[in-house]
Amino acid sequence: MKRAISYILMLLIVLGLLTALSIFLYLTTPTSSAKIYKIVYIHPGATFAEAAKLLKQEGIIKDIRGFSLLVRCRQATKKIKPGEYSLNTAMVPLEILDILVKGKVVEHFVTIPEGYNIYQVADLLDGLELADTESFLEKCSDPSFISSLGIEGDSLEGYLFPDTYSMPRHIGESNILKMMVTRFKRIYTSKYAGRAEDLGFTIKEVVTLASIIEKETGKSWERPLISAVFQNRFKKGMKLQSDPTAIYGIANFSGRVTVGHLKRKTPYNTYLHSNLPPGPIANPGEDSIKAVLYPAKVNYLYFVSKNDGTHCFSTNLREHNLAVWKYQSGKDNMEGSE
Repeated sequence: MKRAISYILMLLIVLGLLTALSIFLYLTTPTSSAKIYKIVYIHPGATFAEAAKLLKQEGIIKDIRGFSLLVRCRQATKKIKPGEYSLNTAMVPLEILDILVKGKVVEHFVTIPEGYNIYQVADLLDGLELADTESFLEKCSDPSFISSLGIEGDSLEGYLFPDTYSMPRHIGESNILKMMVTRFKRIYTSKYAGRAEDLGFTIKEVVTLASIIEKETGKSWERPLISAVFQNRFKKGMKLQSDPTAIYGIANFSGRVTVGHLKRKTPYNTYLHSNLPPGPIANPGEDSIKAVLYPAKVNYLYFVSKNDGTHCFSTNLREHNLAVWKYQSGKDNMEGSE
């Protein structure tokens, strides 16, 4: 009897060791020794069974049953996070599970250029499959959402700070916008706010003028000069007459600004309306914001493009008209800032 019990105990020990060895081998053995990378997207709301099936289909795990047992033992059935993952066939099950539970999703680096308006930002993100253009633009003009971000106005135009962002694919339009507005607030420090108050500008007015300056030139050193032109015109009661304000809202605009554009009846057209437009026309960078707050100390009232990315500045209309004739070959509209 004792011998039989000894045999049974020995058998159980052997079976236990074999089971432990089998589990150890499963946990430490990848699907393949070859490191083949796969992008796996686990949709929000996907069940564990659906996620496991996808991992098996992509060759990331050997079998669903073994992986399911591991997940249950780790009490992680409901801890796997949705998102886009970069996994490879040389990863062991424990490593895979750790990535899924911690939500180590793929981060996409996106650069928003200075001077892009909300429509261009929306199209850029849509092209990268990080946002839907229509949904993005709807959020940009949603009064309750705008208010929740502490922004004044009826649009987020101007407050989507141009920068390089890291974002996962499933982040959503709201979170992208919050990220960009938060970046703007970090840049627009109390130092800038204090300077704006000293000049008698609101944040909205600073951003609006900065957006126009941003669209007028790509040269950082010119921005304080252009800022000075606009602010000098303000002081004299002159219209800004800025070309970019006349074409704001034209989808996919490209080409030369015409006299017809300058006569467009929109609230943004500074050829028709005095003072600033009702809001920004693009999303300015920090240099343009600084240019508003610290304009150059010059008496210029006009500027015209030299067609090389820079401008010729003038203090009176006669000088300006001569510059227009020189650089624009007798451009029809002789007056204006450009």
